Amino acid sequence: MDEGQRRTVLFQLVSARGIRSYRPFSEEYSRAAAELRRDGHEVAPPPGPRHFERLLIVGGVKTAPYRPTARVLELMFERSVKELLSSAAEDSAGQHTSNRTLSPPLPTESELLMTARDAAEHSGDAAALRVDELTLDQLHDDLNRLSREYGCKAPAEVFHEANGLLKHAQLTIDRTRSPEQHTRLYYAAGQASALLAAVSFDLGAMAPATSFARTAAQYGKTIDHGPLQAYAYGMLSFMAFWDGRPTESVRLAHIAQRFGGLGSTARRRLFAIEARAHGHLRDDAEARRCILAAVEETGSSRDELHDDIGGEFAFDAARTAMSNATTSLLLRDGAGAEEFATTALALLGNRPTAEVPIVVSGPAAIDLARARLMRNEVEGAREALASVFEVPAGHRASGMMERLTAARLELTRREFRGAPAAVALADQIEEFTALSPARRLGGQSALAIEP
Repeated sequence: MDEGQRRTVLFQLVSARGIRSYRPFSEEYSRAAAELRRDGHEVAPPPGPRHFERLLIVGGVKTAPYRPTARVLELMFERSVKELLSSAAEDSAGQHTSNRTLSPPLPTESELLMTARDAAEHSGDAAALRVDELTLDQLHDDLNRLSREYGCKAPAEVFHEANGLLKHAQLTIDRTRSPEQHTRLYYAAGQASALLAAVSFDLGAMAPATSFARTAAQYGKTIDHGPLQAYAYGMLSFMAFWDGRPTESVRLAHIAQRFGGLGSTARRRLFAIEARAHGHLRDDAEARRCILAAVEETGSSRDELHDDIGGEFAFDAARTAMSNATTSLLLRDGAGAEEFATTALALLGNRPTAEVPIVVSGPAAIDLARARLMRNEVEGAREALASVFEVPAGHRASGMMERLTAARLELTRREFRGAPAAVALADQIEEFTALSPARRLGGQSALAIEP
């Protein structure tokens, strides 16, 4: 068989349309799939790169694509899958054949039985290529539990659990042919990747954190899940200003805000992140606009990720106040920072001690101390930091450490030079931060918290 005879009609059509390479093909496929999904049809994700190449060769696949995939291909090219997988050479010749052809011979009963038997075997194989729903339910429950326990667990513990759940989701994706199960598993993989992005950041590992956030965004794009993509882009925005790129941070926050399906919690989180980015740009008006928008975003709209699962994905009033306190410090608004930090700690004080997330209470207490130091109140700062100094070494995340570094810098001001209480507090901060996981991993002081 020569080269022309080996190519399918599909090869001919994708080449003519300029989507012969995998990426433009998968993008056009995803657009067609989204159109069918809106009309209530069941569709499958794009064929993988190797599967796509096999579809371009006559006999490259042993069985025709299942209906959820075939439906998309037929919409894209307005040809049946059988025609798409036939030889391009024969199709070209057939275009000159008269439509008035003889009817094919009637099949025999034996042929009908054989075809029916083949169909039954194929459907049995397809049914076998499904994962037990209980397996997916357990994965879902494990991820939700980890998300909700995130703020009270040591970052290293979260990393190992989230990494195991991500690998489990990825392996399970290859064990099922069900489009519905693929969607659930891609969502699980995206959720695990998002948790890994957050915990990598807490451990002071910026490069892996960025990579995991992009992975989460890609999983969200694969299944057209707006809240997951918004969370991931919010993380990328957050890490951009930590990495000294506040203008890029604002751009990423705006992208995150444009995704569909977001509830009030998701929008509140993104306003708070954007406020921090404007704070780094010293844009007082825009920072305060976003602070106000975050405070006033109290609507009843919800989404599953930020509201029903919550935990690390949530952004309640306490976390909003904590973030706004940090933004106020960037604007050198000590009074505003003290008010927001006090509010955050008061809201957290109403919870049982075991349910107070250290990733929120710690930064809020440190920001309160920094605000008091701006008023030259060393004793007030020491009092605010008392609970922070009790945090075990394994829970000392990078956000806390960089805030403490900023507090330590406050103590170098001329007003504190030679003051025994200031010197003692500075020494205590240095000793405390030296034992954090972020420091042991080589984390660097970043732009995120500036004096």
